[in-house]
Amino acid sequence: MQLYAHPFSSYCQKVLIALYENGIPFEWRMLSPDHADVLAEHAELWPLQRMPLLVDAGRSVMESSIIIEYLDTHHRGPVHWVPQDPDAALEVRMMDRFFDNYVMTPMQRIVLDYLRAPAQRDASGVADARKLLDTAYQWLDGALAGREWAAGGAFTLADCAAAPSLFYADWVHPIGPALANVRGYRSRLLARPAFARVVDEARPYRKLFPPGAPDRD
Repeated sequence: MQLYAHPFSSYCQKVLIALYENGIPFEWRMLSPDHADVLAEHAELWPLQRMPLLVDAGRSVMESSIIIEYLDTHHRGPVHWVPQDPDAALEVRMMDRFFDNYVMTPMQRIVLDYLRAPAQRDASGVADARKLLDTAYQWLDGALAGREWAAGGAFTLADCAAAPSLFYADWVHPIGPALANVRGYRSRLLARPAFARVVDEARPYRKLFPPGAPDRD
């Protein structure tokens, strides 16, 4: 099994958590300018050239949430990513979409704005992204009350999405001190061995973070 990915990418980290949690062996296919051959392979397999991409026995699987559900179906380990109960499964999937759409997406909008030439920066778009993050943090703080993990007592697909989302989002738009549930949850995610491994593997690439990585975490 091959994973076309980069260790600093948030969506790649989401999949790496699932792989590491269940000890699933795979071959790294590093997507970086230093590996032109791998970039060419990736473009051939997936013309949209988005990462991560999983290739298993000749089958290409795209999109991080789908990759994790694929692993749950075809390479199941002790940690199950989506519950069998239909209602519990819906909650896990909803929280997965919440983190991708309302934390990861506005975070990336802020980060990508740093890559633009000053004259092309989108101050209004960044302000909207920050407002969305504030609203998302506030809602999440209430949703996490009394919970260890995003969808209840078990570590699931939702937490794979949450970990890189909140990790990077707090760098660009800090989670306020009053939001104790969100801050505590982020700390629990960082203490999870699989995510701690992901963070350490990505540490050498922090210089690539456009706004500048803070000296923490």
